[in-house]
Amino acid sequence: MARPITPLSDSKCEAAKPREKAYKLADGQGLYLFVRPNGSKVWRMKYTRPNGSENTLTFGEYGRQGISLAKAREKRRKARDLLAQGIDPAEQAKREEAQAKNATTFEAVTREWHAAQVKRGKWSAGHAERILREMEGDLFPALGKRPVEQLKTRDLLAPLLEVEARDALDMAARLRQRLCAVMRYATQTGIIDYNPAQDLSGAISTRKTVHRPALPLERLGELLERIDGYSGRTLTKYALQLTLQVFVRSSELRMARWPEFDFDRALWIIPPEREALPGVRHSTRGSKMRDEHLVPLSPQVLAILRQVHELTGKGLLVFPHDAYASKPMSENTINGALRRLGYDTKTEVCGHGFRTMACSALVESGLWSKDAVERQMSHKERNGVRAAYIHRAEHIEERRLMVNWWSNYLDESRHRAITPFEYARPSGSNVTELRRVAE
Repeated sequence: MARPITPLSDSKCEAAKPREKAYKLADGQGLYLFVRPNGSKVWRMKYTRPNGSENTLTFGEYGRQGISLAKAREKRRKARDLLAQGIDPAEQAKREEAQAKNATTFEAVTREWHAAQVKRGKWSAGHAERILREMEGDLFPALGKRPVEQLKTRDLLAPLLEVEARDALDMAARLRQRLCAVMRYATQTGIIDYNPAQDLSGAISTRKTVHRPALPLERLGELLERIDGYSGRTLTKYALQLTLQVFVRSSELRMARWPEFDFDRALWIIPPEREALPGVRHSTRGSKMRDEHLVPLSPQVLAILRQVHELTGKGLLVFPHDAYASKPMSENTINGALRRLGYDTKTEVCGHGFRTMACSALVESGLWSKDAVERQMSHKERNGVRAAYIHRAEHIEERRLMVNWWSNYLDESRHRAITPFEYARPSGSNVTELRRVAE
């Protein structure tokens, strides 16, 4: 008959002194404190594996910085529960260690970070898919299986240099930002203590910003005359006119649907995201800033839209493709038309340049507040505090006057070259009367 074992106490564990040879202090049910000659004390547990062989588990050192008697007994209880289920606790510990290691690989942490951003609604579905696809293609092959705690700045730089070598500088810049965000997430969640990606700044080449070409405003009359005489597809001519009049982004106009237009209120409401069109890439794109964008419409714009409605009003799309009514017109349509009109879209003017021209005229007129112009351009406020205050300040009434003024200025430019500043200050007018010109 086995001798009964008296359970250990904290005082007995604390008082245990080293001897010439190592010895054990048993607590029962296989758990014991192993005291070495050097004075270290380690918790161990002897047990019988499900296959019948004997084995020993090591839980860790005893002490104030180690495992207390109570924690050792809790580990014994968990081990015995596993044995009762026919599971070897040593093998289970190995599996958990491997899972923990895999949980901190760059790929695992990246996917966790990505899921967190999606859950917060920070990205559209298409943008989220593109981010993950780019990282899968250029970062995961080199970094995916490596634990983030082992990654140094030079490790993170290596795949970026490969992207840079194929002259994909914009992609390299985006991937650097993603690396910083993922490693910042790893720091914030306690996996690492320092973000090595923050030292990547300046390590890769950046492409010089190429501004979209725009005509000087004194050539507006020439541009309008050429558009009026456009001999191509009628719908393309209307698209040119509207692009200049409302100066929205290309995708916002190409993907426009008739239900977005309120003719009675003279308002175009561009949603943050549109319903997908079967077989059309990026058809869910709405306002680029991911906020509902209100576009007031001048009488001139309404007149053009009514003409367009006679051509395409029975369908969903305002500007459908020439060959497929269910698809939008090509993204190259506007620039192709400008080239047909005799313009070099790389050096003289392109469709996006219409936005530059309109913005320049509105600012140079001196009539409109900066906030109203920025809102009309659908630019995002970069100052977070300021953005919180002006987020819902649409400045809609001022912008109605603004778009009317712009359309009137275009009409005047057909007859004579006049600067926005001069047009905003007709002879004899004072500042309080100026905005009446736009009505």
